[in-house]
Amino acid sequence: MTDTACILVADDDKAIRTVLNQALSRLGYVVKSTGTASNLWQWIEEGIGDLVITDVVMPDDNGLDLLPRILAVRPNLKVIVMSARNTLMTAVQANERGAFEYLPKPFDLETLKLVVWKALNSEEENTRTTRELKSNINEADHLPLIGRSPAMQEIYRVMARLMSAELTVTISGESGTGKELIARALHDYGKRADGPFVAINMAAIPKELIESELFGHEKGAFTGATVRSLGKFEEAQRGTLFLDEIGDMPIEAQTRLLRVLQEGEYTTVGGNRIIKANVRIITATHRDLRLLIRQGLFREDLYYRLNVVPLRIPALRERKEDISDLVTHFCLRAAEGGLAHKIIDKEGMLLLQEYSWPGNVRELENLIKRLSVLYAEQTITRETIAKELNSSKQELDGGQINTNESLSESIERHLSSYFAAHEDSLPTPGLYNRVLKELERPLLALTLEATQGNQLRAADLLGLNRNTLRKKLKDLEIPVVKGIK
Repeated sequence: MTDTACILVADDDKAIRTVLNQALSRLGYVVKSTGTASNLWQWIEEGIGDLVITDVVMPDDNGLDLLPRILAVRPNLKVIVMSARNTLMTAVQANERGAFEYLPKPFDLETLKLVVWKALNSEEENTRTTRELKSNINEADHLPLIGRSPAMQEIYRVMARLMSAELTVTISGESGTGKELIARALHDYGKRADGPFVAINMAAIPKELIESELFGHEKGAFTGATVRSLGKFEEAQRGTLFLDEIGDMPIEAQTRLLRVLQEGEYTTVGGNRIIKANVRIITATHRDLRLLIRQGLFREDLYYRLNVVPLRIPALRERKEDISDLVTHFCLRAAEGGLAHKIIDKEGMLLLQEYSWPGNVRELENLIKRLSVLYAEQTITRETIAKELNSSKQELDGGQINTNESLSESIERHLSSYFAAHEDSLPTPGLYNRVLKELERPLLALTLEATQGNQLRAADLLGLNRNTLRKKLKDLEIPVVKGIK
């Protein structure tokens, strides 16, 4: 495609038309702009234009509704969709109806120029198949994610492209950011929507039971196996298997999972029959898998199998402009659930935006639930919110944590946030041992690093018997530098 390509711009905002006209004309393109969908359609029917840039909402039609009609008469014509309705559903609809790219408003002009160049210089035909959306979708009722921040817009764009793909996705992000919501959305709006969505949390299952939970077991396979049991892989056939906290999967189970990904089949624990695995795998973690690889706790080959498409979910403190929308959403949800409808006053909202949210969106939702239950007044003030956030333990100015706190204070703060974030979904028993393990692993690993792998010096520094240290290193699967004892 040459630089004399003709670009059709449709937007009812004259200012946007002017900006795009000037910017694209300077690049040497011929630009025809209009404020109506009818003019745009007339040009398309006449065979005018090599690329379309259209808004969604126009006075006489909807740009998303126009998309299938455009591609029906001119299937090779690329269409870039712009919209101020910056939600996941807008991005999904644009992608499903055949848009070359979706750009949320306000957009960066340089980004638009790059997308235009790619569209005009792409040798691929726009062969993405379009499928009809489910009828009577009410966006307000079905929207799985809330947020119009730039960080969330990027998430929406990537997700929209992943909906119709069968690629393996690894979702990373802190606890409470909504990783399972992302996984469910990828399933619900994807090719496997009619199949089951099965989720399993690696951190909540005893190490010795993980393989049985994943792959199932035969009667008599081990003590207590009195009947045959289906595994999550079998339950998720023709659907999606969501492996949450994949970083906590033991090495032995990682090996079996890798074999399934490579060969597409598996056997149950204690069984011989080969079962074909017809599932899409989506994983999630709040841990740094690359660090776990360096520590010998995660297989590098499995990492590359799972991390085909990495998707990082921003922490709430990274998208504070979304807090107001989230609060409104959670207040309405609480009211729909029979609780009193609350309104946060201006100063209270400012405080919510200043807070660091260690428990992320889940913590915010739980806070709104508490406010709805515990307080009679309809309007919630800054003072009430400060009390609930326990501001004496955390500075709320910019969300900064007190770096002078003691280790016990830090642990107390972390556990308080943990329980607040998991108020409605506490994990299975065994928290005491898991917390000790979480404390022991970095303590021993960093001590070994500080002593350059010398176990004798490390044991002395820790006040442990050398044999005890060796046993702990083995139990915690902490690698030891070769050649140093």
